[in-house]
Amino acid sequence: MTTTQTNSQYYFDLEEKYGAHNYHPLPVVLEKGDGVYVYDIEGKRYFDFLSGYSALNQGHCHPKIVDAFTRQASKLTLTSRAYYNNKLGEFEKYITDLFGYDKVLPMNTGVEAVETAIKLCRKWAYSVKGVETNKAKIIVCENNFHGRTSTVISFSTDPQSYTGFGPLMHGFEIIPYNNIPALEKALRDPNVAGFLVEPIQGEAGIIVPGEGYLAKAKQLCEEANVLFIADEIQTGLCRTGKMLCIDHENVKADILILGKALSGGMMPVSAVLADDEIMLTIKPGEHGSTYGGNPLAAAVAIASLQVLTDESLAQKATKTGKLMRDELRKINSPLISEVRGKGLLNAIEISHYDKQAAWNLCLIMKDFGLLAKPTHGDKIRLAPPLIITEQQVLESVDIISRSIHAFGK
Repeated sequence: MTTTQTNSQYYFDLEEKYGAHNYHPLPVVLEKGDGVYVYDIEGKRYFDFLSGYSALNQGHCHPKIVDAFTRQASKLTLTSRAYYNNKLGEFEKYITDLFGYDKVLPMNTGVEAVETAIKLCRKWAYSVKGVETNKAKIIVCENNFHGRTSTVISFSTDPQSYTGFGPLMHGFEIIPYNNIPALEKALRDPNVAGFLVEPIQGEAGIIVPGEGYLAKAKQLCEEANVLFIADEIQTGLCRTGKMLCIDHENVKADILILGKALSGGMMPVSAVLADDEIMLTIKPGEHGSTYGGNPLAAAVAIASLQVLTDESLAQKATKTGKLMRDELRKINSPLISEVRGKGLLNAIEISHYDKQAAWNLCLIMKDFGLLAKPTHGDKIRLAPPLIITEQQVLESVDIISRSIHAFGK
């Protein structure tokens, strides 16, 4: 197993003593990132197969995004929304044109965008659909992960997310994921205002729904006059081989939620997009954020989106993602029970009597030069930056294969 250097241990100890214990990181201290690689303080290089939970689709420190960041940071970083600035409007036009919506509401973190979408949906329910005050319901799915605010954990089915944080908020109905009959039944309630869904469930272990699920769900929502809300924070921005994961089924969300790679990993940037009938239900003073829509974020987001399109990263994700799954399936080991995913959002499921097997395998992969982390115990997400080459995919899978064969020795 891993033996940590004294230098690394210093930083482990600092975080242990002075930081909250709400994370359990891999024992590696990183100080540099470049493309698909990260480097620890001892100079060892690793493939990054977490990509900041898909925030680094464009790779670490992409030069075009760094340039946009530094140029804007030297001029103006924050005005608050009390004033206009010369970058926000440009960003708003760019992103609404790109995704085909009337309006955008920019925020900072992904979960802020989810909270914004929930508020928008409820406001629309009362002012447009005519739902009785405080009766609006939003349908969500089992095993969802939309963040960890007190509202969002109220509709989580993961006890680790909600236990000890009550009382929880009402107004949500939980149904099984990838289950059209359950959605049809839930939509019969006239107080339902929205259906909030991940096109692929990420934290649950890269759970890909059946073909046609999203398109049928959108159709049912339209028939019931219910908003289809797509949480594309992790699945969007070319990660699955399309600009949005819902593009695979030609679905347009009524409310679209973006985050993570919207800044190329440079800073927190998120956005909610919708048409006027929905977006204009929120009036001045009813929702906002000091940093939301700041000029630095606006400049960075434009550059990040341009990199995705200019470098054809959706097409690359399709090609290299298929190669990765094909090569992973060639690994002959009972330790892998399943390989699944879409584009470069993939996972292997570990079959072993030891509940720590996936974690221990990640430690071995770290020793061999690849960083990944388990989710929900027995699943390992494999999501490198989209700029990864075919040769780098083959090298990475070789590391995973050698690690699996070294497991238990």
